[in-house]
Amino acid sequence: MELALVSQGKSSYIFKSCTLILLAVILSVIAGNSVANSLVNSMAQIDKAQFQPQSLLVVDTLRQREIPIELYLPEKSFACHVEQQCPVMIIGSGYGLLHTDYQFLSQLFQQNGYLVVAIQHELATDPALSRTPPFIQTRAENWQRGANTVDFILQQSRQYLPEFDFEHVTLVGHSNGGDISVWLATQGISLFSESESESESESESESESNLKPVSSTDYADYISRIITLDHRRVPLLRNAKITQLSIRASDYPADEGVLPLPSEQVTTISVVTIKDAKHNDMNDYGPQWLKDEIVNIISEHMQF
Repeated sequence: MELALVSQGKSSYIFKSCTLILLAVILSVIAGNSVANSLVNSMAQIDKAQFQPQSLLVVDTLRQREIPIELYLPEKSFACHVEQQCPVMIIGSGYGLLHTDYQFLSQLFQQNGYLVVAIQHELATDPALSRTPPFIQTRAENWQRGANTVDFILQQSRQYLPEFDFEHVTLVGHSNGGDISVWLATQGISLFSESESESESESESESESNLKPVSSTDYADYISRIITLDHRRVPLLRNAKITQLSIRASDYPADEGVLPLPSEQVTTISVVTIKDAKHNDMNDYGPQWLKDEIVNIISEHMQF
């Protein structure tokens, strides 16, 4: 089971998306510019003195894609500047939730001197996430689209925010957002190989079982750390020099090969399971005890 499409989250998403687009139109009319120009220039309008979250709508003109993001700048006390850059965290939401539904994590990193960029991956015009296995094939388009979005936002942000270190980025993702983060780290390389050539009569489930994770040292070189909240489909990298933490819920298992077996002895991967935690609760709507536990695990991992 994937992250449920909570009606509150979906309705909120549609409302907020429409609100952001309407706001962009109004601002562009006032300024006498086209909507596209208003959106493209939104990164230049960042108020670096503002501690409160800033909502921006950024356009990827090549893909004709308007991307809502939420920006959280660290407090002034961290004194970020070009000679002493502050770290960066990118967060991706679970499917059916908003990028703003993880305030407890965004604020944790913000309060520890990070620039936090929360990205809305799914738009109303996107095709629905496939429910048909094998997911490594049927969801590849979704994950690649998300990876392209993260990469685009990073390239745009570094132009306007030189005070922050975009060469050593931490990616945090819940559920499908975690799958996107790990997919980006592979930089489009093949994650799986087929152990045997398949006969035409082989079923989809049998075909999926023949797919095995491939160790790789090829990854997006600006990623230094990945933290996933119960992602379930894309295998963590076995041989990459990326620190990986996967915080697991207790109600649904990950697909075979996603998490390392004890016999693999992968020193760069830590897996922590929270007893009684539910996959769908690992966001702002979840119980306080669970959010506190997630914060404690991440704080220990990050040495905050």
